[in-house]
Amino acid sequence: MTLGAVVLTMGDRPEELRALLDSVAKQDGDPVQVVVVGNGAPLPELPQGVRTVELPENLGIPGGRNVGIEAFGPGGSEVDALLFLDDDGLLPNTDTAELVRRAFAADPELGIISFRIADPDTGATQRRHVPRLRASDPMRSSRVTTFLGGATAVRTAVFQEVGGLPDEFFYAHEETDLAWRALDAGWMIDYRADMVLHHPTTLPSRHAVYHRMVARNRVWLARRNLPMPLIPLYLGVWLLLTLARRPSRPALRAWLGGFREGWTTPCGTRRPMKWRTVWRLTRLGRPPVI
Repeated sequence: MTLGAVVLTMGDRPEELRALLDSVAKQDGDPVQVVVVGNGAPLPELPQGVRTVELPENLGIPGGRNVGIEAFGPGGSEVDALLFLDDDGLLPNTDTAELVRRAFAADPELGIISFRIADPDTGATQRRHVPRLRASDPMRSSRVTTFLGGATAVRTAVFQEVGGLPDEFFYAHEETDLAWRALDAGWMIDYRADMVLHHPTTLPSRHAVYHRMVARNRVWLARRNLPMPLIPLYLGVWLLLTLARRPSRPALRAWLGGFREGWTTPCGTRRPMKWRTVWRLTRLGRPPVI
């Protein structure tokens, strides 16, 4: 099984990027082909053999990663699977690529693998980095219903069947949009605790657009993918959860503005999932109302 890797960068972490690329180059088995996408930023000097794409403007996380996919041919067709790795991450183990190959080879229905993200200093995994409701034990691998965009492997057949990430999302929830479409097409998603990416502990709210994008894209996600009766249930639950978390006044104002924007702006093509996919999500522990 041939593997590629897509690394998105804003050009502001050259040392971390180089360390990540070195960790990819040290992987056991056949070499992993790598493309680095400069998302609206020039790229630093990179190791020989690394493919590069410099975009004239920032296309956002999904848009930049889609460019990286296409760097491996239509739908990534030059390779069998693609790793997506944050530019400030690091693969601490040399067997991760081989574990990915074995997992995909052993399970033809497996389309996406979400890695465990661990802080390099403490080894801790944040709850938000375990893509399931029962997230208290990050060392437990399981089937899941979404994945972590910067620490994952995707079989390229998934992109060729259901398309890439939603460009218009720019940031937030693009992984769940792809995950729901993949599940609706019959693919499965695994969270694997033995496949590790080291990444410093951070807060998602460090991004200035976080609250607005999270709310807007949550609405878009529902409008694009859910059967009509589930849309008000899903968004009503998330509205109540947001209020229960008692965000600051500026954060709540940004969230409500994004929520309104999600209803009043185009969300892309609507392809509601089948009811049997709703049941599959429910059996996997995350019905699409939360």
